[in-house]
Amino acid sequence: MTDLLLLFWTFLKVNLLSTSGPASVGLLHSETVGRFITESQFVQAVGFSAVLPGSDAIQLAMYIGYAAGGIPGGLVAMLGSILPPTVLIFGVVTLLHRLRREAWVARFVEGLTPAIAILMVFTAWKIFQKGGETGWFGWVVALVSLVIMAFDIPARLVVLAAGILGVLLLR
Repeated sequence: MTDLLLLFWTFLKVNLLSTSGPASVGLLHSETVGRFITESQFVQAVGFSAVLPGSDAIQLAMYIGYAAGGIPGGLVAMLGSILPPTVLIFGVVTLLHRLRREAWVARFVEGLTPAIAILMVFTAWKIFQKGGETGWFGWVVALVSLVIMAFDIPARLVVLAAGILGVLLLR
């Protein structure tokens, strides 16, 4: 029972302290790797959640919860993930509905974009360093990733292609 409470508290905390989605991956990594899952399980979970349809954050929560506590763990982690945004969005929508004509609200939302982008770059760099590929192969992967971002190729196709190339090239 304490493991389920710890899972719930962890996902509640992650979703209260981050903007969820891709931006929460860094915080989720630091809160769950070593406590509930291994580094390789986390990388697998991120890959699966990017390929599968639906919310990445909820799929990550269910994967980690299931790995830590089976079906009850998956359900508790999912509840901890969806509860904060659901409650907060009701409050924010009510507030924004009243302030929708204020210019500072639009500027605030625009100001979040670069902060989230930098957070994602730092998270990618951490995973890149822990993966051990900082040689020429790692730099090729980084360069290809930049090209993929420049052409705005869908993430699901990229992860699927990377998995197929991994099977074919990295035997």
